[in-house]
Amino acid sequence: MFILSGLPSTTFFRPRVSSSSLSSSSSSSSSSSSLSSSSRLCLVSVRSSARKSSACPCLFYSLKVSAMAELVKDTESSLSPIQNAQRRETNHSRTFLNTTTEEELLSAIRKETEAGRLPSNVSLGMEELYQNYKNAILQSGNPKADEIVLSNMTAVLDRVFLDIEDPFVFSPYHKAMREPFDYYMFGQNYIRPLVDFRNSYVGNISVFKDIEEKLQQGHNIFLISNHQTEADPAVIALLLETTNSYLSENMTYIAGDRVVTDPLCKPFSMGRNLICVYSKKHMNDVPELTEMKRKANTRSLKEMALLLRSGSQIVWIAPSGGRDRPDPVTGEWYPAPFDASSLDNLRRLAEHSAAPGHIYPLALLCHNIMPPPLQVEKEIGEKRMISFHGTGLSVAPEITFSDISASCQNPEEARETYTQALYKIVTEQYNVLKSAIHCKQGLKASTPNVSLSQPWN
Repeated sequence: MFILSGLPSTTFFRPRVSSSSLSSSSSSSSSSSSLSSSSRLCLVSVRSSARKSSACPCLFYSLKVSAMAELVKDTESSLSPIQNAQRRETNHSRTFLNTTTEEELLSAIRKETEAGRLPSNVSLGMEELYQNYKNAILQSGNPKADEIVLSNMTAVLDRVFLDIEDPFVFSPYHKAMREPFDYYMFGQNYIRPLVDFRNSYVGNISVFKDIEEKLQQGHNIFLISNHQTEADPAVIALLLETTNSYLSENMTYIAGDRVVTDPLCKPFSMGRNLICVYSKKHMNDVPELTEMKRKANTRSLKEMALLLRSGSQIVWIAPSGGRDRPDPVTGEWYPAPFDASSLDNLRRLAEHSAAPGHIYPLALLCHNIMPPPLQVEKEIGEKRMISFHGTGLSVAPEITFSDISASCQNPEEARETYTQALYKIVTEQYNVLKSAIHCKQGLKASTPNVSLSQPWN
């Protein structure tokens, strides 16, 4: 459950920072498992009022100015992240963990709602998510479908309820939480049975090996990607886990504020390395908060610059600033256009880092698993459709700015040319994945530039 977005278009060149200071289906080879800091970003009370809508009876939030103002407040904790996590676990109710059947699990949602401990809008989202997830797993034909649904949804509802009781606050740079509760594996186990590995593919697996070698040499890697669903990080990690587990577990994602405010997303976000920013698409949703968001983004970018100084970082970013959407006329899905200013800011950040930086175009196809709303929504919370489907991931060799912009006459032309070059390569890879998965061509869809494989076989 993840919503990512692109780097904000805040001008940021050479940052001044101190040197001190990211069981498949029955056809997969993997088995399905049962299941801080300085400035704080993205705290919204789950008890804020829900926007009522008969068309979408799931979770909504009214993003009140008073709540959003908390996003830029500096807070200091006397506890370490692990100590704080242990405190949360110790004080946490076991309402959902004590259930053993579907009936008990759904009954627990209603009981906590009636007791006033679970907001009604959240409980509606929980029940809807349960039914949609159940239908998707049953669709997979997995003989252990009922067991998987109960195990994974028990864990999800438990984690959501914990955050209702004791809301987690994300820092500008969030490190994946692996203990005392392993949020990373929690997310992997939830998405794994939704991936049809028989109809999933990885393009140019040898390039991922090259990326790992550069990371071992202390270099920084930037993956310039399209963005399809809330499940993108888990899909990327699942498709690489048999060959490039280091990349799966250590990737850092540039994440929009929505991914760390929606209570059905937050537990999954806690298992990923994140740089939290406000997406350009939502920068002016509440005009009086625009300046606050810009300041928060600058703070996050400084955290990112500090991270890059240490080297050996792999960062995923979607310069489109949001998820891909289908063409309103044809219904065909395609990568959303990249924002040149966001991409240029990232490139400059990479160039001014102490460690060498490399930029690779990455294509991702997984929208069928958890498609976004057809239109960009301002409100937090959305109707979540879920299905079992094939997915794809492909990376192209490094694209250097100097090679692409050599013949350009001015910086603006160079910026646009480089952006379009990256977008073109991502789109070309996406179309190969589309042919393999949606057009049922499989490995035969490979081209001279995109060699498809199924490394888990």
